[in-house]
Amino acid sequence: MKERRKHELADTAQQIVGGFLLSGPFVVTQEVWLLARNMTVFHSLFLVSAVMAIGYGGLYGADNDRDPRREAAIVGIPIRFISVMIVAFGSVAMLAFSITAPDLFLSDYSTPDRHFITFRAMSVAAVFSVVGAVTTDSLF
Repeated sequence: MKERRKHELADTAQQIVGGFLLSGPFVVTQEVWLLARNMTVFHSLFLVSAVMAIGYGGLYGADNDRDPRREAAIVGIPIRFISVMIVAFGSVAMLAFSITAPDLFLSDYSTPDRHFITFRAMSVAAVFSVVGAVTTDSLF
């Protein structure tokens, strides 16, 4: 039996670089926030599922050297995959709130509505963030 492959801090650092690199332009684009205004919860959940599928497929489907059964896991979920999901959504959230995008693009909405629309915008931008995170993780 082969030893489980550990997930290193350097792996997460690479994911963070890719996640921020590709999500940045989408967090600051007014069109993403306009799309988010018109999305429903169903649309957001669909995008979250797409982000998870892209992340898992990019990590384990596109890289023949990786086997999720041989990686360190928490409750059967590979730590590398968990890290990619945290980076994909975390980088978008961090950028959105650090540059006050919700305040700028949603100033005419009440606070609860602003939070829901921000979640929807995050689900849009996370599609691109996960691509960057997975790509840098696979390349380096």
